[in-house]
Amino acid sequence: MSILDDIDRRILKELQRDAAMALDALGERVGLSRNACWRRVKALEAAGVIRARVALLDPAKLGLGLTVYLQIRAARHDADWLAQFARATRALPEVQGVYRMSGDLDYLIRAQVVDMADYDRLYQTLIARVPMGDVSASFVMEEIKHTTELPLTHA
Repeated sequence: MSILDDIDRRILKELQRDAAMALDALGERVGLSRNACWRRVKALEAAGVIRARVALLDPAKLGLGLTVYLQIRAARHDADWLAQFARATRALPEVQGVYRMSGDLDYLIRAQVVDMADYDRLYQTLIARVPMGDVSASFVMEEIKHTTELPLTHA
């Protein structure tokens, strides 16, 4: 599905805000019948545009009030190190995202933890599983904007 039309974009906009919305309500909002809307959603899923429908949880209400970004410099730059690093980070449920970066650092990790002691436990676990060249961390003091909603103006 290479080109989305206006109806597809409206469906995606609504689903990004509430993936649990009933098909009747979704169809009404985008101007389609329930069945036509269902076919569009299925086509978007089949094309991989919709990867999953999930519930977004409030970390603070689950006791996970500290967001940390870890800046990583690799100990080595080879396929074996990368595979070990990928396995280690994928196995840690606190890790929400891992990104290979350009610039001064090699990888950026976003993690959600209880507090500083929990961060230290995560750090100790990570460095025990994979050798690191350097690790530094920044802690979120205030969340000004956080969204999972993608802009659809270029889709």
